[in-house]
Amino acid sequence: MIRSAALDDVPEILTMIRELAAYERAEEQARATGEQLRKALFGEHPAAFALIAEDDDTGATMGYALWFPRFSTWTGTRGMHLEDLYVRPQARGSGHGKALLAALAATCRQSGYDRFEWWVLSWNTPAIDFYTSLGVELMEEWKVCRLSGEPLEELAAQAPQAAAPACDG
Repeated sequence: MIRSAALDDVPEILTMIRELAAYERAEEQARATGEQLRKALFGEHPAAFALIAEDDDTGATMGYALWFPRFSTWTGTRGMHLEDLYVRPQARGSGHGKALLAALAATCRQSGYDRFEWWVLSWNTPAIDFYTSLGVELMEEWKVCRLSGEPLEELAAQAPQAAAPACDG
């Protein structure tokens, strides 16, 4: 069963975020708090949305997908960015990941989104094989750019005084 996340799911989502970070060999980078997640998913202006995959028999949480809208200047339309897709190890291969992706694809179509995009680590061949079996186009020519920490602070300090105001999202 796939359903929209509820406020009560925040602790379980946070646990799965930590599980995903451990799988991706980046536990130290998963610093989000329950309060941050509550605000991001259920605040006045949600920054993201989440789906929960549950076991049909037990109702146990088997995985989650967390996404947010994006915008393409090329198509002039919104799209979906999948930030996290995670299925617990004991549930992999049972259809939960595909069901989450299918629900997200349906949300894209219903919302008029033209694109559904996400990143996958280059060493995660099980995920890559799964995605390509669904017809996903791997964008090999693109590289992800990230600016954070001290380099972000240094560049921000160089902004002209008339820089754009902070976004509340």
